[in-house]
Amino acid sequence: MADGAHGVSRRTALVTGGGGGIGRAVALALAQAGCAVAVGDLREDTAAQVAGEVEAAGTRALALALDVTDSASVKRAFSAAEAELGPTDVLVNCAGWDEFRAFVDTDESFWRRVIAINYEGVLRTTQAVLGGMAERGGGRIVNISSDAARVGSAQESIYAGAKAGVIAFTKTIAREVARRGVTANVVCPGPTDTPLLTALAGEQGQRLVAALERAVPMRRLGRPEEVAAAVAFLASEEASYITGQTLSVSGGLTMA
Repeated sequence: MADGAHGVSRRTALVTGGGGGIGRAVALALAQAGCAVAVGDLREDTAAQVAGEVEAAGTRALALALDVTDSASVKRAFSAAEAELGPTDVLVNCAGWDEFRAFVDTDESFWRRVIAINYEGVLRTTQAVLGGMAERGGGRIVNISSDAARVGSAQESIYAGAKAGVIAFTKTIAREVARRGVTANVVCPGPTDTPLLTALAGEQGQRLVAALERAVPMRRLGRPEEVAAAVAFLASEEASYITGQTLSVSGGLTMA
């Protein structure tokens, strides 16, 4: 297989939330770089569509039904991926969910769902691969957080908190496995043109999107492919000396 544009050829990647939006773009970027890609998604039909696109890019692919809130589902998916494509060398956690709600309008069932998907899901998938990566002496973990975790975001209090937890968790894992050749980094998208954003906008629609665009110094939404390019770099050999870092891909929304 050719060396890939980002030096990740001959590796196996698993992308959660890979059936659409940023996850789909990440799966395709890794495929274009030469990775075999396991596409995990709550909806296996959308995962299968993306897996087909990955195969069309010339690499092996596998569609997986994956619910990151269910430990048994995670174990089944990762076992299937290893059996079909080999051990996971690159893990990208893209699965996420939210609804715009003021904190006073949330309840504990909503808290639990947001945290289970956006934070605990990362714990489950990381636990599934980290030991093997360390034993093999190498691996890449790239977690998708959000600029909401860095600066806060009105009506996204639980989501922002969960995504901030992802950043702290990733930095800690990076410290724990640095000597074993495993890197762990975070990419924080700003407002990005995805189906999740469309669903969140709901009836507010264009008015909300326009407000988000005004908040971004570049005055536009991000594209999933722009986030995926950052992920592909952090998954590559060129990024072998980068770990525990948080990179915003947000048109300048955060500059700290």
